Amino acid sequence: MKFFDEARITVQSGDGGRGCLSFRREKYVPRGGPDGGDGGKGGDVILRSTSRRRTLYPFHLKRQFKAKNGAHGQGKQKTGKNGQDLIIEIPPGTLVKDAQSNEVLKDFTTAGESYIVVRGGRGGLGNARFKTSTNRAPRHTQPGETGEFRELKLELKLLADVGIIGLPNAGKSTLISKISSATPKIGDYPFTTLTPTLGVVETGWGEPFVVADIPGLIEGAHQGAGLGTQFLRHIERTRILIHLIDAATIDPDHPLNAYETVNKELKSFNARLTQKPQIVVLNKMDLAGTPEAADAFTAALPHEPVILISAVKKKGVRKLISRILELLESSYDK
Repeated sequence: MKFFDEARITVQSGDGGRGCLSFRREKYVPRGGPDGGDGGKGGDVILRSTSRRRTLYPFHLKRQFKAKNGAHGQGKQKTGKNGQDLIIEIPPGTLVKDAQSNEVLKDFTTAGESYIVVRGGRGGLGNARFKTSTNRAPRHTQPGETGEFRELKLELKLLADVGIIGLPNAGKSTLISKISSATPKIGDYPFTTLTPTLGVVETGWGEPFVVADIPGLIEGAHQGAGLGTQFLRHIERTRILIHLIDAATIDPDHPLNAYETVNKELKSFNARLTQKPQIVVLNKMDLAGTPEAADAFTAALPHEPVILISAVKKKGVRKLISRILELLESSYDK
């Protein structure tokens, strides 16, 4: 199933009901005064974040949304019923922009947030409102106010504490499957992961945390290569990054190639991503030749702590989780 993390929709609030032109008609009162009621207010369109939604998929099936109009006013000074508000549910992590100006209207970071994106039109006044001492039989009313219209751009950014990044086939899906409740598709070939995966890690000795397996980045990802821009946005909200590198593919003559390629893409997409705490991890240390490759890598990166693991055999994973918890605790304190 495709992971839908972008959508464009149009929203329109309800029109206000028109005011009523009416005069009292009572027995023995042939010329009663004005009694036209006001029109009802049009319904608002409200966006509300809920954990029941995980993707923007519903908005690829329906793109146009309109709230109910207010009812027209009636005689006997009866005000028309207000139009029903329209509530549109979206997943937490959705960024809402005006599609024309690209202005950010609302960033939904948690479930349960609401935002009125367009307001319903006011109801028009009935002729009873225009009675004066000099005009006892006004025939003037107001039409209802037209509702607002807006085109929206929705962007979903996953909410996770930790993002696992790296080139394709670095073992990200295997790692998240070993440390969390997630069950991503795993295969020994590039681009196994085509959608971001979230998993909850319960360590038994520290606070649980949420980790996101981000599909493998390639050179040019910040320009959209390999769906890079779609995937990169999902690590903007994470607190820390695990930079996973396949130790078996390290070139002893150029050991930092993979490391530098991914960091270059992060910087090109959003320079602030390179400022996030990053745990450098060499994976697949159970394979032949990887100890020598790890030595070359750590020698080329002497000031960066490097953790060595074998995700498939769960070797070094506990040490990695301890380091994650340590960095998360320090980030919460800031």
